[in-house]
Amino acid sequence: MLSDKAWHDLRGQGPTRAFRERSVMLRQGSTGTHLLALTAGLAKVVRREPDGVVTWLAFRGPGDLLGEVSVFHDTPRTAEVVALTPCTAVVLEAERFRRFVEDHGLIMDLMRQALSRLRESDIHRTELLTLPLIVRLARALLRLVELNASGTTSGVVRLTGLSQEEIAQAIGVTRNAVITGLQRLRDAGAVETARRVIVVKDMQLLRNWAVSA
Repeated sequence: MLSDKAWHDLRGQGPTRAFRERSVMLRQGSTGTHLLALTAGLAKVVRREPDGVVTWLAFRGPGDLLGEVSVFHDTPRTAEVVALTPCTAVVLEAERFRRFVEDHGLIMDLMRQALSRLRESDIHRTELLTLPLIVRLARALLRLVELNASGTTSGVVRLTGLSQEEIAQAIGVTRNAVITGLQRLRDAGAVETARRVIVVKDMQLLRNWAVSA
């Protein structure tokens, strides 16, 4: 939601930190002393419930802010951010970030981002209740392509770092259901798969699956 110039200036407001694959970038329950501006890699946002259930909330990619809600509201973090691939992010100290936002008149931009994320969550919940598994799976893969398409050649996109369990969590089904869905997409020629790797071979075909009913 930030302009290219605002994003460029924001990246100069703190040090850059590297996160290993599968490492916790922001921990649920911790104090919002800082936030992260994700510059490379793919992350997931999840909430850990008191009964141990893990609820998937979102995928995030380069250009996303992580942890800004707790910074603005000065409250403990309500979710956890985990690196799905090696990630780099700029660490932004809370008070410095708040000053930057005020000085650059970015309050409305961040409000629009917050509203966009709320709409994203509402749409996702509706899709879980109404859309067939294969449609949800295709849409999830398209979202991942949009966020972090690494190694794109001749229309082929290679997605790495995501397990079948995590895909299942994201679309509200079992791992076995994801295996079946991926098999259908493989048979159709839309994707190829390996361990923690999904290669999207035909973007248009995947889009067709994403709109079918």
